[in-house]
Amino acid sequence: MRILVVEDEPLLADAVAQGLRREAHAVDVVYDGGSALERIDVNDYDVVILDRDVPVVHGDKVCEVLAERKADIRVLMLTAAAGIDDRVSGLALGADDYLPKPFAFRELSARVAALGRRARPAAPPVLRRAGISLDPYRREVHRDGRYVPLSRKEFAVLAELLRADGTAVSAEMLLEKAWDENADPFTHAVRMTILKLRRKLGDPPVVLTEPGVGYRIR
Repeated sequence: MRILVVEDEPLLADAVAQGLRREAHAVDVVYDGGSALERIDVNDYDVVILDRDVPVVHGDKVCEVLAERKADIRVLMLTAAAGIDDRVSGLALGADDYLPKPFAFRELSARVAALGRRARPAAPPVLRRAGISLDPYRREVHRDGRYVPLSRKEFAVLAELLRADGTAVSAEMLLEKAWDENADPFTHAVRMTILKLRRKLGDPPVVLTEPGVGYRIR
């Protein structure tokens, strides 16, 4: 998924981002609400992890804007205030979920995964096509029963291709979903990742190129 972390404590923000990147998500980080709104206008995020008390533009306002403009983005609100009234008011602003600080990363990761499932059309727990099975939760890929070790980027790209269910996915969309905002749009990263993915998945080839369109699973 493409995720935006909005948190004014840099150590916490960077730790959350690092953990999510290890799970093959593309993660951008900002430390205030104004920067969050700028990123949201430019990038297509699946989930926003939003601290309620960020500076410049308060998290409540960011949440309201998201609810009005970007109804398809799911919001996980973070806050040190854990009372029932705080949770209710946060959800009333348009947040999809609410997690009080301090929190365990495992719980945050599980909540993000649940929100991600709501941010896109329903998909089966294990993605399957052309003899490939991809388990997003165990982070395992098999082809015809053979375990296939993949890097985080290879895993993320394959997941997007499998979710497309045989339709072509453009290189631009793969770059949007599997890389963060620091990725060079003119890079050959997508093509190189596809080449490595094909080699690891083996013969017969299942990742096809649609000239001028993108890539798809046979």
